[in-house]
Amino acid sequence: MTSVPRLTLERRLLREYDAVVSCDEVGRGALAGPVAVGATVLDARGARRRIPEGLRDSKLVPEGRRADLAARAAAWAGASGVGWASAQEIDEVGIMRALGLASARALVTLREAGVALDSAVIVLDGNYDYITPVEPGHTVRAVVKADRDCAGAAAASVIAKVARDAVMVDLHERAPVYQWARNKGYASPEHRAAISSHGVSVHHRRSWSIADAPTLF
Repeated sequence: MTSVPRLTLERRLLREYDAVVSCDEVGRGALAGPVAVGATVLDARGARRRIPEGLRDSKLVPEGRRADLAARAAAWAGASGVGWASAQEIDEVGIMRALGLASARALVTLREAGVALDSAVIVLDGNYDYITPVEPGHTVRAVVKADRDCAGAAAASVIAKVARDAVMVDLHERAPVYQWARNKGYASPEHRAAISSHGVSVHHRRSWSIADAPTLF
């Protein structure tokens, strides 16, 4: 049975903090394209609003429904944003540091929207805090399966997934041989076959077991 995300954790944390920022990454395991971190904000008023119908971790939402759900999730959250780290940055600093950079950039968008991060707690999907090494000073709670169980993290997941998929569809037009419109940069058989036949592009993560392949674009 599919788990339905709730606001149990967010409501508990809102007894101690003015707002809960939820973050989730998309694209960590891809061979090409940037990694994205979505962020959403809920305050006490927002936590009383009804969770958008159909909200789930992005991996559990059919592709055809994600864009509509992302729009509704963004409208439901008090504020939202997406931060990015490029394939080149992933190669230069490693994936965990790149996730921290993307998170910090997502937080910048929230600050620009007027979110007071000093009085907020950040719920980060997973078991490792990659935000603090890049941007110390925040209160971060790493929560395993937050994108499955916590509505704020599920919303961040869907928002980031739709944004990153759009980037990969755009990149597909520049290098259609890799079929990124279908595989979104992940290691599908057709993607691996294209790398073997044509080499890698500047949008590939060359440190991810493809460092010996020639550069095509």
